Amino acid sequence: MNKVIIKFTVPLSPITKKNSQRIVIINGKPCILPSSKFTEYEQAALWYIPKRGIPIDFPVNVKCVFYMPTNRSCDLTNHLESIDDVMVKAGLLKDDNYKILASHDGSRVLVDKKNPRTEVEITRIPTERRKEIE
Repeated sequence: MNKVIIKFTVPLSPITKKNSQRIVIINGKPCILPSSKFTEYEQAALWYIPKRGIPIDFPVNVKCVFYMPTNRSCDLTNHLESIDDVMVKAGLLKDDNYKILASHDGSRVLVDKKNPRTEVEITRIPTERRKEIE
């Protein structure tokens, strides 16, 4: 069995980064930024990410269960991208590339109208030798 490293909850209604992006002009060039709603979510969510000292830099599985306030259709992968980026910004994960964030096994979306949140469980996974396919 893989060892659980960290479990935590972000007690905020999950917000995706990709919905309602903004195009702004910076130094005369158009840039795409996340919505102001996501920026607010990110700043608030940073308070709930555990401080570890040294960022995780080894292969882990990050299981995220998103509890939404409504039964509206949503995109799991967009929610995963958002919480991954928050964990990197908080310094919990060194990066969200495949060498560190190796899987999201067990992640899903559920509904809890009274208590929307994101529950995260990070487990270390064994390092496997990767064979290149020729």
